[in-house]
Amino acid sequence: MNQATNDRKIEHIRAIERDSETDRDARYFDRIRLTNRALPELNLADVDPTVEFMGCKLSFPLLISSMTGGDHSLVRTINRNLAEAAQIAGVALAVGSQRVMFEQPAARASFELRQYAPDILLLANIGAVQLNKGFGIEQCRQAVELVGADGLYLHLNALQEAVQPEGDTEFGGLVEKIAAISQQLDCPLLLKEVGCGFSGEDVEKAIQAGIEYIDVAGQGGTSWSRIEHLRADDRHSLGVLFQDWGVPTPLALKQAKPYRDNVKLIASGGLRNGIDMAKSVILGARLCGMAAPLLKPAMESVDQVVETIEALKREFVTAMFLLGTPDVASLYGNERLILDDCI
Repeated sequence: MNQATNDRKIEHIRAIERDSETDRDARYFDRIRLTNRALPELNLADVDPTVEFMGCKLSFPLLISSMTGGDHSLVRTINRNLAEAAQIAGVALAVGSQRVMFEQPAARASFELRQYAPDILLLANIGAVQLNKGFGIEQCRQAVELVGADGLYLHLNALQEAVQPEGDTEFGGLVEKIAAISQQLDCPLLLKEVGCGFSGEDVEKAIQAGIEYIDVAGQGGTSWSRIEHLRADDRHSLGVLFQDWGVPTPLALKQAKPYRDNVKLIASGGLRNGIDMAKSVILGARLCGMAAPLLKPAMESVDQVVETIEALKREFVTAMFLLGTPDVASLYGNERLILDDCI
């Protein structure tokens, strides 16, 4: 069994706890100004924030983004609290990287979440680079089956792997292998970055590989480059230099606009509140992913996570009301609502 991957999960959490600058908090969404409707011709109580995604109905377009997994009581607590809260609040959840469960079987329990969240949209998760390290369709199917997932994320983390002391950097030829998995998997395959964003060219390549769902996961929130710097016993680590590398999330959404007829977008990376969620939907996102605002609550209790989610929902609904948009369909892609876009 390989203990290193499991230990790394806890090291990541501790790095976030001890260094506030792992959250770059770039606030790119603050540069976007939205139109206020003094006469919204709408009652706040009549605003409908519900959405459907991959056949699942959500109370509003929130995805709890991938965080962690492994053989540790803290990790199991975090994941269970997130799953139970997602079930109560009616939102989606993606698990952290499942590579660890293949190296340390005891880690599997941290991903067995369907028992706590029988009705939600639940996504499994494997690093795409593992397709160049011996993983194939069988491992992908096992990851989906263990979680009881509705779909599988393949995450793309080239920068993190390049900075990580033990990183896997063999990213050549991945498009062809992703396309093969997409054809063989019995559930939707989604691609996501982990905080550096997608370019328009990457979106086009993904679509050619048969991908219908992309999480742009842009720069502006948690920097895995900085986190890996904190783990590296090397003062010449590249982690700080590249801590702000990447495409900001709003810009990644704009670059993907020409492809929205062929792919459904998820926005994550630096979203902080319900207003950021509204702006993301206006820029073409179907779902909005957040992790950092939910990590500390998840370390405390289910109730703390639910309270945070409900606050986000109130913010999102209030923004919809002030924009005069009665439902998410009237918000989606409606760039006329942008008053001053300074990106």
